[in-house]
Amino acid sequence: MVFENQGKLDLDSNIHTIRTEAISAFEKQGFPTKKDEEWKYTSLKNVLNHDYSVFPKAESAIEFKDVKKYFLHEIESYKVVFIDGVYSSFLSSTTHDGYDICLLSAALKKPKYKIVLDNYFNTIADKNNSITNLNTAFSTEGAYINIPKNTVLPRPIQIVNFYTGNEKEILLQPRNLVVVGENSHVQIIERHQSLSDNVVLTNAVTEIFVNKKAIVDFYKIQNDNENASLIDNTFVQQKEHSIASVSTFSFGGKLTRNNLEFYHEGEHIESHLNGISILDKKQHVDNHTLVKHQYPNCESFELYKGIYDDASTGVFNGKVIVDQEAQKTNAFQQNNNILIGDKATINAKPQLEIFADDVKCSHGCTIGQLDDSALFYMQSRGIPAKEAKALLLYAFGNEVVEKIKIPELKSRITKLIANKLGVKLGFEM
Repeated sequence: MVFENQGKLDLDSNIHTIRTEAISAFEKQGFPTKKDEEWKYTSLKNVLNHDYSVFPKAESAIEFKDVKKYFLHEIESYKVVFIDGVYSSFLSSTTHDGYDICLLSAALKKPKYKIVLDNYFNTIADKNNSITNLNTAFSTEGAYINIPKNTVLPRPIQIVNFYTGNEKEILLQPRNLVVVGENSHVQIIERHQSLSDNVVLTNAVTEIFVNKKAIVDFYKIQNDNENASLIDNTFVQQKEHSIASVSTFSFGGKLTRNNLEFYHEGEHIESHLNGISILDKKQHVDNHTLVKHQYPNCESFELYKGIYDDASTGVFNGKVIVDQEAQKTNAFQQNNNILIGDKATINAKPQLEIFADDVKCSHGCTIGQLDDSALFYMQSRGIPAKEAKALLLYAFGNEVVEKIKIPELKSRITKLIANKLGVKLGFEM
């Protein structure tokens, strides 16, 4: 297990067993192909056609002034920052003062965290997902967030992964564990960012546990360069009376695959899944979601919007499962798409599997183009064609932007959208 030990995760008997089983499972499963139904529209062939370094050969240093723009620096926040998979104490701002915001590797080495880790680590990650098993086997580092009961964090947490390009081709596998105690509230922003044009593949896994009456708002900013690919696996378990929201903003990268799964473990749970994708060139984004309703009187709301230009490709595969015991479920799922490129493609597959008879469930999907009459009307009022088009597209995606609960982040996302649309919008959100 020399190769395994390079992962830096402390190999106590429990973690060692988990990792050994994951290695064995991945060896049997291998990487998914388009023959697998869940990967029918997304091929990893080109992404895997590289000689990746699995562990960085040398640590790298970054000056804050060179990466300041990638942080939400307008407000105070806790920060857990990694450079080429290695923790950066210089750029980070962690704490153990009343709650733990630190490194997963550090938590794994301290006996006082053993009970938490034994109860939570790798308990909701999909064991049938070979990509997740690969991460479990060879994770190098990640964020550990443990918020005790009755705690409202005074500021958000930023988890940022930088890739310097010191390696020509690198495969990195961050692993995050988030445990939010009863009646607590936390906001988290996650970002993966390349600082060069070298090839990088990130295979990330995040497990989020939302206990009774807790509230979690999780935001994912995906705006990387053309040689960066990301497979993001996020698993959320909710207890009774909790509220969890995950919002995904996909604007850049060669290939992005988001696997997002919610599991209800109690009554009166509320789940929100939101996303907006704005793609061009040959970019590819695949949003795969699952919400499993297992208890009565719960709600889930899912809204994904996509704007596709040039030869870009979007995939939406959303599944809602309502078990027989999950009576009085209210589940809503909506996917809306606009194709503005002649070669752009969207593959949409909304799904409902309902085994209960007293439910309110609906889903819908639309695929279309910009309204020519609306464009003509705006131009007749003196708005140039490019700005008119951008305003219509922004209005199309604004429903997702409006759900952001951090004002400074909402302003940042607005600017990213404007930049992606190639205009300067004359307003702040």
